[in-house]
Amino acid sequence: MPINVPKRLPVRDELKREKIFVMDEDRAVTQDIRPLNILILNLMPEKEKTELQILRLLGNTPLQVNITFLRMATHQSKNVSKYHLDTFYKTFDHVKQNRFDGMIVTGAPIEQLDFEDVDYWNELTEIMDWSKQNVTSCLHICWGAQAALYYHYGIDKHALPKKRFGIYKHHILDRSKTLLRGFDEVFHAPHSRYTEVSKEAIEQDSRLSLLSTTYDDEAFIIMSNDAKHIMITGHLEYDATTLADEYTRDIDKGLDTEMPKNYFPNNNANEEPLNTWRSHSHLLFSNWLNYYVYQQTPFVWE
Repeated sequence: MPINVPKRLPVRDELKREKIFVMDEDRAVTQDIRPLNILILNLMPEKEKTELQILRLLGNTPLQVNITFLRMATHQSKNVSKYHLDTFYKTFDHVKQNRFDGMIVTGAPIEQLDFEDVDYWNELTEIMDWSKQNVTSCLHICWGAQAALYYHYGIDKHALPKKRFGIYKHHILDRSKTLLRGFDEVFHAPHSRYTEVSKEAIEQDSRLSLLSTTYDDEAFIIMSNDAKHIMITGHLEYDATTLADEYTRDIDKGLDTEMPKNYFPNNNANEEPLNTWRSHSHLLFSNWLNYYVYQQTPFVWE
């Protein structure tokens, strides 16, 4: 798929090195097709890393996709330059008059806070409310998934005894959903969080379907029955070294963080970790784009 991104976006060069078809606005407007318009609400601190991770996964379809990056106006980012935000990101006031075929809401390292204590919670709820009528399908990741479950369905998160950190096995509960087409019976995915959502609360909500759980019986992939919201409690978008970077960061901060489970070869932090979830990451994003965005969105929004 040609991803339509700004010419000067720094991660553009890395995408091209990885042979991902990248297109800029000048070339895109010459194509007589209806592209998909995807809004990415990037809540992660290191925004450029997350940009690369998500754009890489959106590059596995023949569809043309226009990308708009969204940031919170009510939050001051500390790990990215003001120039980068001003140049490549928009605020909600600049996009709320538009409609989007899909929206991705990333995670954020704030799950130990109550939702209402997050400084941009009111702005986020305004965006989530707006998405009900203005976005065909929303994909929520980690804390973004917890926020969606809380706001749309009243399901709160709960603290874990210790950080869920590492690569975990998962299995599929419902193979009838095209979101999981092509998935193996057992697959891996990274997790990095201090909280969880109740599997029982999800199963008891008639508006939701639980599609996949970890082998520890924790909820992993949840979808609303109208396919409007897909919630992933882990981080299928992560690179091979992302958990290693987080582990080093936690140790440098003096946190009592255990080594990520099932991650480093021979459980040796000096060995290069392997990406054992890449194929399922691409499958999930391409299935979402195809079955829940492209095949559901109207050609012309009324």
